[in-house]
Amino acid sequence: MKKYFWHFYRRLNEQLWFKPFIFCVLSVFAALLAHETDGTFLDDLVPNIKTKSIEGLLDTISASMLVISIFAVTSMISAFSAATNTATPRSFKVVVTDDVSQYALSTFIGSFIFSIVASVALDNEYYGKSGKFILFLFTLLLFALVILTFLRWVDRISRLGRLEHTIHQVEKVAARSLSKHIECPFLNAHPIKDSLSNKEVIKGEEIGYVQHIDVEKLQNIAEENDIQIQLNCLPGNFIHQNTEIAFCSPAKDMGHEELTKKINHAIKVGDTRMYADDPRFGFVALAEIASRALSPGINDPGTAIQIIGSQERLFYLWNNIDKHRKENKVTCDRVQVPAIELNEFLDDAFRPISRYGASNIEVMIRLQRAYDSISQIEHKDLNKSAKKASEEAYKRAEESIVFESDLELLKVESLYKQ
Repeated sequence: MKKYFWHFYRRLNEQLWFKPFIFCVLSVFAALLAHETDGTFLDDLVPNIKTKSIEGLLDTISASMLVISIFAVTSMISAFSAATNTATPRSFKVVVTDDVSQYALSTFIGSFIFSIVASVALDNEYYGKSGKFILFLFTLLLFALVILTFLRWVDRISRLGRLEHTIHQVEKVAARSLSKHIECPFLNAHPIKDSLSNKEVIKGEEIGYVQHIDVEKLQNIAEENDIQIQLNCLPGNFIHQNTEIAFCSPAKDMGHEELTKKINHAIKVGDTRMYADDPRFGFVALAEIASRALSPGINDPGTAIQIIGSQERLFYLWNNIDKHRKENKVTCDRVQVPAIELNEFLDDAFRPISRYGASNIEVMIRLQRAYDSISQIEHKDLNKSAKKASEEAYKRAEESIVFESDLELLKVESLYKQ
């Protein structure tokens, strides 16, 4: 249940309206809170603040914050559009959840709401002596917060939506998701070893991408019915109503239809892939940026080379995995989860680049050097997968590059030829 609410909060936090809404609620609360100090010991300690001085500050805030809020929204929309057009539409969710921009917009709108509520309360003589003083302090603090937030936001908006910044943001989100996967690859459940005997097939009820799997809910279902559940899908997989999403041993006290409904309810399906629980999606998004850069209309191999470096850094999260991985605590012992093969990560990261950049010797040399670097990571399966990917990339280049000296140079750099 805790994980479900955390997943729900993450989805809310990705919505552009959520943080401004929270700030608006807090602003109303702060404007009315000052009244609570009236009639307390503070009346004898605080100076008497004239109503006109507070009204002047509040009028300044109310007159400027709405304009700045509109300007902020316009600038953010332009940045979102630029990120979609110059990088990939898959980067939109990363850019729209930029913390600095959301915090700035929330501060501006919250300040406007605070000034309106406080002005109305002040005009109706809602505050006493100490209430006015506390309101005056709140207003001064709000002024300072707005100025600092604006300066910070101006620096961010100058970079938001630019290609290099978008690449950095996507890499950061991908690293967070991949680190989570590396630490807990089987979601606190068992890996799949053998097929279940006399198994029941559970098919999907929705069409879309798997966004989240509530393994704890599946564990509860399995315990209640004394069964084993073997998943056949992972976050990022596209499923439909004929997809076998899971297998389970026969349940004695629950019908197949009810069991199917409950298991499907534990698997969240949506129209798009999500970064949080899908460790491969970050690689896909970065590869799409590189693919667009390598298109004939753009012809920007430098961006593709930069993307290869980003992908290489992500793979190095597997370095010394046995030393850094936390002990896999199996808390869901009645659930089995399939593994993601390392060659799938390599294909997501580099196959589009090797396909669209096959004729560019600079890109292919950088790609082969990345494979060589990845093969040196202290992970038993990466060396073999990197050699296979290196061979495929070289063969693509061999069919596209006609200049013999370039091919000889690429052959020297190729991992599988060494």
